[in-house]
Amino acid sequence: MSTSSGLIKKTPFYDKHVAAGAKMAEFAGYYMPIRYDGDIIEHLRVRTNVGVFDVTHMGEFYVSGDGAMEFLQKMTVNDVSKLALHQAQYSAMCKPDGGIVDDLIVYRYADKFMLVVNAANLEKDFNWLKSHCPANAKLENVSDNIALLALQGPNAMNVLQQLTTVNLSNIKFYWFDEGEVDGVHMTISRTGYTGEIGYELYFDEKYGDKIWNAVMKAGEKFNIGLAGLGARDTLRLEMKYCLYGNDIDETTHPLEAGLGWITKLKKGDFNGRDVMLKAKEKGLTRLLIGLEVEGRIPARHGYDVMKDGEKVGIITSGTFSPTLQKAIAMAYVDTRFSENGTSLTVNARGRSLSAKVIPTPFYNGNPSK
Repeated sequence: MSTSSGLIKKTPFYDKHVAAGAKMAEFAGYYMPIRYDGDIIEHLRVRTNVGVFDVTHMGEFYVSGDGAMEFLQKMTVNDVSKLALHQAQYSAMCKPDGGIVDDLIVYRYADKFMLVVNAANLEKDFNWLKSHCPANAKLENVSDNIALLALQGPNAMNVLQQLTTVNLSNIKFYWFDEGEVDGVHMTISRTGYTGEIGYELYFDEKYGDKIWNAVMKAGEKFNIGLAGLGARDTLRLEMKYCLYGNDIDETTHPLEAGLGWITKLKKGDFNGRDVMLKAKEKGLTRLLIGLEVEGRIPARHGYDVMKDGEKVGIITSGTFSPTLQKAIAMAYVDTRFSENGTSLTVNARGRSLSAKVIPTPFYNGNPSK
């Protein structure tokens, strides 16, 4: 990655974003495209057709050596031993008190694991892992060498298949393959943050221009378009995918965040396990739930959730859903008020918004599996 004045970095696609008229802003140490044509246009582009995201700001670490698996078993909540070759796994790292250091994806290669972490936590995550890394495991930060493009939407496979001999229909959700796209060797991962079928392409950043041009040309017949961080946020919220710093952080643990499905308490010891076992035994005091909010005013991060004049929770993420055409939000609420159908109110800067607890994900249109 090249650096600009100061410490803010540019991805290999910076000039492409500027040429496309993107609104650029600093995000997690990078100049990133917030939007191009408008958040709603880009959101619906991904839901109905295909959109391209630059997500090079994400962090990538390699973990190798004889002790790699044992190390990752201790550091992450999911069961790394269950990963087959070329399989990926959503997981989280916790502190001993159960607080979430970060959520991440673990990829299993023949000779190593790759961890993909949130951009804003890259340095913190690397230092955390390094401080626990045993002598028989090797930890490398390769983030600055890897470009990451995401193709997401119903036509993602049709676009990408033109550029590779890898049979994309054979790659299942949360699996990946290694092969060439337009002659460039890369990891082709069936993952994404949108709820649509999609692929994330990990490759050497020096081929940024070549791959960008090839993807956009292959997508012309499908009216391919770009999507920025604004659309990425509303897409993930419709799926109730957690955003670190909003919905999860070091003050929340996976069970209350609805991440019990990735938290394998029976796998053996790992950071935070004892605390989570005790919390489960005692009963959780709060849960991250989905809310449908009446009207078009979004319930924003930090707004209080009320029941009969008493504060019972707090909004973590909220938006007006472009797909569903209604206001939706995620919130931590007292477990007593977490049942679907429960009526609540949201204090939106003094304005009271009616809300009710509803099942999640909010959007079920194109299941990824």
